[in-house]
Amino acid sequence: MWNPDVYLAFADQRGRAFFDLMSRVGTETPRRVVDLGCGPGNLTATLVERWPSAVIEAWDSSPEMVEAARGRGLDAHVGDVADWTPQPDTDVVLSNATLHWVAEHRELLVRWTRQLGSGSWLAFQVPGNFDAPSHQVIHELAGRAEWSTLLGSLPFGDGQVDDPARYAGLLTDAGCTVDAWESTYVHELTGPNPVLEWITGTALRPVRVRLTDPQWQRFREELIPLLNQAYPMRPDGRTFFPFRRIFVVARVG
Repeated sequence: MWNPDVYLAFADQRGRAFFDLMSRVGTETPRRVVDLGCGPGNLTATLVERWPSAVIEAWDSSPEMVEAARGRGLDAHVGDVADWTPQPDTDVVLSNATLHWVAEHRELLVRWTRQLGSGSWLAFQVPGNFDAPSHQVIHELAGRAEWSTLLGSLPFGDGQVDDPARYAGLLTDAGCTVDAWESTYVHELTGPNPVLEWITGTALRPVRVRLTDPQWQRFREELIPLLNQAYPMRPDGRTFFPFRRIFVVARVG
């Protein structure tokens, strides 16, 4: 279950990648703009400001997120990204930090380029930090005897996303003009256990849904010293958290 309040705890820093992605979409008057994986809608709402004449269509698999997005006045729908099909007037398709949860997203990208009209834009961003210490310690702890039976194989890891060059090749072969890059953001976090709080809203979600409340609290307590060792707090109370992200903006045809 996605918790909109937990996800929004770092809204400003999470939002940077969204705006960096959208800055490369060079259309002025799109007819329909679709946000796949809209979350609580705080970023989707900015699309209304940028393109006030466009129809803004939003989708997310989480009913809780969709409810939050609708509370912002958005036309948000509950649905699986893998089942989505563009309307004929769709000019921009956006997916921010969502496609890494979809194993078949490469096939979806190629399918969408065939369904979108010439001149349409397809823009997405995915985390590229699956080999970062934050993920390594989750897998280390989840693999211990106490947790391995409960957690099994977590549904993300190395190989779930590609590097920018591979996405560029995939979409160029599909007939697109492609702009692909990566950025590492060094987030300055404060407060007790800030990296734990960050990943609670994202990477730890598959863990949370498999555990009872007492088990979840115990898992978090055991994770804290591992994260604190990987990301030590400075004497001034700051913790620096590097986060790599992969960006692709493709123009169809």
